[in-house]
Amino acid sequence: MAEPLEHGGDLSAARRLFPGAPEPFIDLSTGINPYPYPLPQLPPALFERLPQADALTRLIDIAAKAYGAPSSACVVAAPGTQSLLPLVAALKPAGRVAILGPTYAEHARAAALAGHRVIETRELNELSTADLAIVVNPNNPDGRLLATADLLALAEKLGRRAGILVVDEAFMDVAPLQTSLTRDVRRGNIVVLRSFGKFFGLAGVRLGFAIAAEDIAARLRAHLGPWAVSGPAIAIGEIALADNAWIETTRVRLAQAAQRLDRLLAGAGLEVVGGTALFRLAQTPAAAALCQELGRAGILVRRFSEHPTWLRFGLPAEEQAWQRLANAFAGNAR
Repeated sequence: MAEPLEHGGDLSAARRLFPGAPEPFIDLSTGINPYPYPLPQLPPALFERLPQADALTRLIDIAAKAYGAPSSACVVAAPGTQSLLPLVAALKPAGRVAILGPTYAEHARAAALAGHRVIETRELNELSTADLAIVVNPNNPDGRLLATADLLALAEKLGRRAGILVVDEAFMDVAPLQTSLTRDVRRGNIVVLRSFGKFFGLAGVRLGFAIAAEDIAARLRAHLGPWAVSGPAIAIGEIALADNAWIETTRVRLAQAAQRLDRLLAGAGLEVVGGTALFRLAQTPAAAALCQELGRAGILVRRFSEHPTWLRFGLPAEEQAWQRLANAFAGNAR
């Protein structure tokens, strides 16, 4: 049986694993919104010239308001949050990094490349003695959501020894808004990462943000250098982040779709054990076999070598995809 793919969304690898699968492949292996923000018409000049500083300033102002940052000076725009991980890891000299797991593996990889000793723990208290503590909130893949008070208490403990708390809020757009730590970054040792592409369904735009105290934000901005974010990404982000009506409608739509997916998974004999409105985590002793069966049916889901009973399901995009998933379950009852 094939090993799990390292990341979701790798349709080229999926087609190599399942060469006879029907097309189009249904990609349920990511937590990306399948109902993307409608792309605006972009002037050709955006592709012909370097990104303009005034446009980036407008984007950052809008992002600060959208994410609840204390000021625009606390916001750093980047070509996806993935590009920020090594920069954040380098905020501290090589030392000890503690990550609340199980979670997104790229944080550990970036920290190790920066020379840190990395540990993963399931205990929040164990993060307080690290030089850099990393929490994904809501967590990927189980959707665990930590209380704001607990994270602020952790930041206070870290601050006593000049430690930094990094909170990856890639999926915060579908969580209760008051659970974000963006408004607390002026405490001085909190860095919040926010993804644009997941909630807006435009992962290929490559846009993300770091939100931190002004001095940390300035360091990150200096490391990124000029023109880090493309002109088209700036223009799309500027429009989408200000579209409050679409944002609120989409939050409701995703919550309803997640409930529908829960019913479908439960009906197929899987136990839903976590997730967010963008993905659901299910458990079954037959996870590996089911992943293979779905793959042969042209449906890619995410499984985890370190947790062999887990499968993560993204949301189907259209009714035909929902029906194909239901039919695949019906033909392979657990």
